[in-house]
Amino acid sequence: KKICFFQCVPGKTGCAEKWIRFGSSCYFFSEKSKSWDEAREANEADLVVINTNEEKVLVSLNYVYKSVWIGLTDKVQEATWKWVDGSPLTLKFWGENQPDSDGGGKIHGEEDCAEIRETPGFWNDLPCGTPLRWICEKEATLFV
Repeated sequence: KKICFFQCVPGKTGCAEKWIRFGSSCYFFSEKSKSWDEAREANEADLVVINTNEEKVLVSLNYVYKSVWIGLTDKVQEATWKWVDGSPLTLKFWGENQPDSDGGGKIHGEEDCAEIRETPGFWNDLPCGTPLRWICEKEATLFV
């Protein structure tokens, strides 16, 4: 079960129902599991791009003890990790010895997509077809 540490305040938050406002963005935390590519198409927003330590804490704490997809991949060029918005990976929270592309083995197939592991906050690379929950992000609507 999801433990939510951040809540939208009722009223004009700039986020749709079931989305959480944090900073200038809205976040959707799925309860279903899908592949990385399916998760990208599941909402009216793309997978989360983590730009700050605070954002990393937000997304990690909302799925304690669950693995979830984030918008990070090296599908285009192996070992060159990029976010779904095309930006390069600068702030990194990889787990120990990660990413490892399965250590060069082919037990699980190519590991080209990133998850937040059950150990809150640490990232791991996995095969993109693995069904996991996911987190989407979009800009909040501004009210005048």
